[in-house]
Amino acid sequence: MSDLSSIERDLLARIDPAAMLDQVLAWSAINTGTRNLAGLAQQADLLATAFAALPGDVTLEPAAPVEAVTADGRSVAIDHGRHLVLRVRPGANRRFLLTGHMDTVFPPDHPFQTVRWLDDNTVNGPGVADMKGGIAIILAALRAFEAGPHAAGVGYDVLINADEETGSLSSAPLIARLALGKAAALTFEPSALPDGTLAGARPGSGNYSVVIHGRSAHAGRNPEDGRNAIVAAASLVLALTDLSGPSISVNPAKIEGGSANNVVPDLAIVRFNIRPRETAAAAGFAAALRAAIARIEAAHGVHMHVHGGISRPPKPLDEAAERLFRLVRDCGAALGQTIGWQASGGVCDGNNIAACGVPVVDTMGVRGGAIHSDQEFMIVPSLGERARLATLVLSRLSGENQ
Repeated sequence: MSDLSSIERDLLARIDPAAMLDQVLAWSAINTGTRNLAGLAQQADLLATAFAALPGDVTLEPAAPVEAVTADGRSVAIDHGRHLVLRVRPGANRRFLLTGHMDTVFPPDHPFQTVRWLDDNTVNGPGVADMKGGIAIILAALRAFEAGPHAAGVGYDVLINADEETGSLSSAPLIARLALGKAAALTFEPSALPDGTLAGARPGSGNYSVVIHGRSAHAGRNPEDGRNAIVAAASLVLALTDLSGPSISVNPAKIEGGSANNVVPDLAIVRFNIRPRETAAAAGFAAALRAAIARIEAAHGVHMHVHGGISRPPKPLDEAAERLFRLVRDCGAALGQTIGWQASGGVCDGNNIAACGVPVVDTMGVRGGAIHSDQEFMIVPSLGERARLATLVLSRLSGENQ
């Protein structure tokens, strides 16, 4: 750590890993599944109190309207929790964005609700890595950064949203608004690998529901008068499978609908996800999907309506992003941490930020793993490690030579 200045050493000495761990354990005891509005409200209030220790204004922003397709083909509004925003020195010429999320994938009726220690350095619990540990890092790093000489000359926004695990549909407009004009962004998802490796380039992601309306008829007396929505759905699934290739993956995930065995079904819903690796692939898929639907509608006499689309644009690494990754790597080296990065098949709010033209490193959170399962774990010493890393990155991003 000989590459650190005396000022940087003083800042890093302010990190208190024990206090951070207490926060993570307390926050992880609150169920914050994306649809658990009561749990999210409790968590948001606690976070608002915690982030009030920083200068600036804390607000809880309402969710943007979101609709989803039900099993009977209706489009209905879906409620989401409020999103926490902290705005510090909004008039500064140079500003940054730091993001995290308070929601988890575990609903209130999921059996995984408590925290337990696996060994002296590892804790297992819902959201410890993804990403209540990351929120603790944001708060600790900013509190340390504010004590340094560069803080007064820059500003930043913090967003902790309540719907990242379901695609950030209700917070996407807020992400875009906060990303506008930012010099750089840091997102505190857990590291891509337990050794601290960062996620680099990411594909995009889109979730779709195709509602298929056919015509009911008796399966024995007059089946020829019916238009079988399930058969049309099967044709669509096969067509979607054919659209997968090197530049895009298409995953048909679920078919819903149908009726009694003696009735030609008049309703089906096909739900699927796509992962385009580049923007051109997403555009090409949209055209191919329209063509496939037109063909299937004509062949089966059904009507199809498409809901959804791309919610996470592809995130390649451009020159500005590469510079930010190198800065993070160099800060890690100054701290005795080896930082590398690799492409990831997953997506997150970093995709949305990068689509706004802002360089972002989106795995600045804790080291851990097995996220989205009851084996989720956090490596406890990484709380202090990554808080020191984020503090140093912010300090050097804000320095006179940046």
